[in-house]
Amino acid sequence: MEELKVINKQLIKSAMSFEEYFELSKKLVDENRTTGNNQSEGMIEYTRLNFSRMKKWIRTGDLDDSLKETITKLENPVTWLILVEPWCGDVAQNLPFIKKAAELNSNIELKIILRDENLEVMDEYLTNGGRAIPKMIALNNDLNELATWGPRPKSVQKMLEKGKASGDFDYQAFAISAHTWYAQNKGKELSEELNAFVKKQIK
Repeated sequence: MEELKVINKQLIKSAMSFEEYFELSKKLVDENRTTGNNQSEGMIEYTRLNFSRMKKWIRTGDLDDSLKETITKLENPVTWLILVEPWCGDVAQNLPFIKKAAELNSNIELKIILRDENLEVMDEYLTNGGRAIPKMIALNNDLNELATWGPRPKSVQKMLEKGKASGDFDYQAFAISAHTWYAQNKGKELSEELNAFVKKQIK
């Protein structure tokens, strides 16, 4: 039955580490391109901007002490599988903190896959019917789901839903508000959500 599961051992084995994803992002920026079929200047610029955001949070981001303490209590091996794309702003704003959390416990293996190359996985984890990323799934050794997180902290998700409900949704205005929120919040709300995410994985 193993091969019938959309998340199987082969998928996990072929998934990227954070370092491999970082190198992919750097290569895309260096080559002035992005992932997928849409190679428009806008998508390439998003990829460039997101690589800068990712580097910033790797350098300056920190996790809340409560999350750090919870992570030390995780004694069973888990895989954190996360769906991403380099052009996605929410990925760049959250993934560095997730990487820092995973590094705190050797029982956690962070694995990264591209959304558009893995739609069969993505379609099992839709948000309000949409393929929103990042989306993270915690799995045990048997690849059974323990917890999920994503696609963004609740405050940003509410901002998005409120904008869409208004009937006159301006994505650019939302993006500016969202990235301003991320810059000011500095991973605090994400730390709280990751704390709850990790607690679900502790036996």
